[in-house]
Amino acid sequence: MLSENQSSIHEFILMGFSNPPEVQVFLLTLFLLTYIVTIYGNMMIITIVQLHQQLHTPMYLFLSHLALIEIGHMTNTIPKMLADFLKEKKIISIVGCFTQLYFNLFLGLTENFLLVLMAYDRYLAICKPLNYTTLMNARVCRYFTTGCWVGGLLAPLFPVIMLCRLPFCGPNRINHFFCDLAPVLILPCRNKSFIELIFFMCISSMGLGCFSLIVLSYVNIIVTILRMPSAKGRQKAFSTCSAHLIVVSIYYGSVLYMYVRPSEKDIRDTDKIVSVFYCVVTPFMNPFIYTLRNKQVHEAFKIMITKKRAIL
Repeated sequence: MLSENQSSIHEFILMGFSNPPEVQVFLLTLFLLTYIVTIYGNMMIITIVQLHQQLHTPMYLFLSHLALIEIGHMTNTIPKMLADFLKEKKIISIVGCFTQLYFNLFLGLTENFLLVLMAYDRYLAICKPLNYTTLMNARVCRYFTTGCWVGGLLAPLFPVIMLCRLPFCGPNRINHFFCDLAPVLILPCRNKSFIELIFFMCISSMGLGCFSLIVLSYVNIIVTILRMPSAKGRQKAFSTCSAHLIVVSIYYGSVLYMYVRPSEKDIRDTDKIVSVFYCVVTPFMNPFIYTLRNKQVHEAFKIMITKKRAIL
């Protein structure tokens, strides 16, 4: 996507984490273990949902899609970061950098849309239970999930192509551990105000729009729950939303800080830490948040383990 005469550099240098060697070894071990546990945990969710008929409901279908997104998020950033811990000079090609940037935006926006869909699912289940099976049937779920992936795929495509066509003539250092939007936007050597505005409008409108829809859904959910006469009914209704609320709080807390703000000339260390939250911590925590108190998933997991033992 970059033409030869537009750029005088052909690679970027990732600054990563500026820590002593012993800390680098610790971080390498920590992120490697986190990556393995995250991939395993999210793959288990996808497998359990696919294999057990009782989990073929909209909530668990959306959860399996979310698990797939989290696997993509981690795989897009962590393997490269782990390899860089072992290198003195952390180099990434221009094509590799913009590919990583695009997939980060694609998966991030898809997750935004999916979190809205999950909030809408909980809204229908709690506020309109009599119409739930009609409004959220299998065909509607397929349309919604396909829309999330297609929307996430297409939304960042044009802005990223526009960014690729800008000239990059130095410096070529990215003060981050991966090609995130904010540090890459600093690098073009031509006036990039227009492309910054395009990215800001695109991401902020979609991010804030999705967040607003989630808040609106939960306002209606909370009002409905408070009107329930039974304390047990209120507790049960709230428990079905608690996991999603925790994930939304962690995810949007970090994403809104990173993206829905004017661009800055310098990337701070706090920005890298916040990036770790939505690139590493959220994908790592999701399997535990959604399954620790979920009896149906526990039962399905026990059945799967029992079957494997019987085969062995």
